[in-house]
Amino acid sequence: MDIVLMIVYATLVLGFLVFIHEGGHYLASRAFGVRVTEFMLGLPGPSIGFTRGGTKFGVTPILLGGYAKVCGMEPGEMSPHLEKVLASLYRRGTANMEDVAADCGISDDDAYAALEELTEWGSVLGPTKKDQYNTYRTPALRPTKKQVKAARAAGLPDPASYGAGEPRPVDDPRAFFESEYRQQYRSLPFWKRAVILVAGVAVNLLFAVALFVVLFSVIGVDMQNPTTGVVQHVVVGPLQAVQVGFSYIGLVVQMIAGLFNPATAADTVSNSSSIIGIAVMSKDAFDMGPVYVIQFVASISVSLGIMNLLPIPPLDGGRLVVEVFQKISRRTVSMRALNYLSMAGMALFVCFFLIMANQDIQRIISGAGFGA
Repeated sequence: MDIVLMIVYATLVLGFLVFIHEGGHYLASRAFGVRVTEFMLGLPGPSIGFTRGGTKFGVTPILLGGYAKVCGMEPGEMSPHLEKVLASLYRRGTANMEDVAADCGISDDDAYAALEELTEWGSVLGPTKKDQYNTYRTPALRPTKKQVKAARAAGLPDPASYGAGEPRPVDDPRAFFESEYRQQYRSLPFWKRAVILVAGVAVNLLFAVALFVVLFSVIGVDMQNPTTGVVQHVVVGPLQAVQVGFSYIGLVVQMIAGLFNPATAADTVSNSSSIIGIAVMSKDAFDMGPVYVIQFVASISVSLGIMNLLPIPPLDGGRLVVEVFQKISRRTVSMRALNYLSMAGMALFVCFFLIMANQDIQRIISGAGFGA
């Protein structure tokens, strides 16, 4: 039963913190006009939910975190055929890859690459499991109340509605393509892309600071006077609580920075915990009561946020390093290079996980404590 509770508590804590982390990416993307086709609670898979403003909100069966599907984040150069492929498909509504290739006078492979990129943009719906061939469709379009109101105020007819797979007129292919491109992550200047990448980390850190304010300024904590040994219940002002929160963030930054110092890397890893240790600590926190739960969730939120800033793909920090490199060198990192970097990063994380998991198992056997 204890093991089940460990899994449940760890899943709740980590799932919620990953979900709000992705929420940071979603909010920043939408603030900059970038299309986000999905914002889900749970890992990618079958989902239920509703669509609003072009984004599908919902829940998937695997409630381990969440994800925001930000459009236009695919690496590498854009296909040179996007404009004419987009126009061809919209005029047809529904078309196979070969039909689009014939319309545009390009090879099937080029048409496929362009259609897949447009699918990532949210401009096109990709093939379904029921399709016998590589069939693509236009997405459904329903004008919002605001758009209808604006059209009526201007004396114009109501904007047209289209179902998925229905053909639509494309009078100016270039203008249409540019309107789609402006809704993509890759269309943004460097600083806006950087903000989107660090927004998830910012949400985790701000959430942790808010929990510190609740803990120290609303609930209060029991502290022992080092001189008299008397335990007192202490409540501090919000500003002091914020300072405590940022001081803790600074300590975590120093600890994680120790990974890059050969003299301290081994100690940093030995004082860290894997998901096994987090599961044990989560149950201990829930057993001890709400105050300890708040403290534990705040500490994990900080750790999750700072870890995501490590300059290792596919973490946010790794993506940010790639963006900085592209900005300085004025060169685009290819999909192949990014895949190699991501595989190297994943291999490094697997090594860290195995080392820390072994430590956690040894701690459980020996009855030693866990580090956060």
